[in-house]
Amino acid sequence: MRHVIALDVGGTGMKAALVGVDTAPSKEAPPALLYEARRPTGREHGPDAVVEAILGFAAELRDIGAARFGTAAGAAGVAVPGIVDERSGTAVYAANLGWRDVPLRALLSERLGEVPVALGHDVRTGGLAEGRIGAGRDADRFLFVPLGTGIAGAIGIGGRIEAGAHGSAGEIGHIVVRPGGRVCGCGQRGCLETLASAAAVGRDWAAVCGDPGASAADAAKAVESGDARARAVWQDAVDALADGLVTGLTLLDPRTVIIGGGLAEAGDTLFVPLREAVRRRVTFQRLPSIVPAALGDAAGCLGAGLLAWDLLSTEVTA
Repeated sequence: MRHVIALDVGGTGMKAALVGVDTAPSKEAPPALLYEARRPTGREHGPDAVVEAILGFAAELRDIGAARFGTAAGAAGVAVPGIVDERSGTAVYAANLGWRDVPLRALLSERLGEVPVALGHDVRTGGLAEGRIGAGRDADRFLFVPLGTGIAGAIGIGGRIEAGAHGSAGEIGHIVVRPGGRVCGCGQRGCLETLASAAAVGRDWAAVCGDPGASAADAAKAVESGDARARAVWQDAVDALADGLVTGLTLLDPRTVIIGGGLAEAGDTLFVPLREAVRRRVTFQRLPSIVPAALGDAAGCLGAGLLAWDLLSTEVTA
């Protein structure tokens, strides 16, 4: 059975799959996950150990695929965090993994016997999957915004993801929505992710309720129970998020805005006030659909599989 290797590298763990490619993935027929596995990155052992863990995991997947399906993987796709130069196949920088300028595509291709390898940014790769086979599959233009420890974004246009001239398109989390506000890890003050990420909501609720271990999920539960303090914290985050999204839709005019990440798991507790907050802010702009992501934490792995599929389909048509 023809298949590819898909690998999604996070700050602490890796998700991987062998993905069947006998038919073109589509919204009607999403990629078939033939085998799935997870491993830690081993980042506590340093950046070189992380790279070796990725290479070793990919080689293990190659061997499993060859044994189970009678042929080696035709290509591999890998999604990594941080700054990624997709054209050169270089993992430029990742603070959580400690690496700089790692030629990951070339290293993986060599370890896998010179098969073609695609390297992608984790959020853009997740956005690719949401756009083709997930919540954005019927939208020609969409903005994918996962709300997790931070906030990032992916700009979908006509079935592809816009990387930008320097590989940093879509960084909506660093739009300044509260000038002079909290210091952000990027060095600015008042960035969207300092106010509306899951981490920010959890921190703010912990400060208000007095429980240092409280999370954004706890804040959502308190909102649902009618706690006025939680509602105030939640509304502050929703208002900041709406300000950031309106800036994004003013610039990009997307047909759909897809919200993912941990905060989106709050469901209507998030989406009902968010849609209303965005509606109040638009003037001449066309209001997009604002919907939850469909693929959950599988988006990155599925997107990596699609990157690998694209390599094979390009080879066939070349």
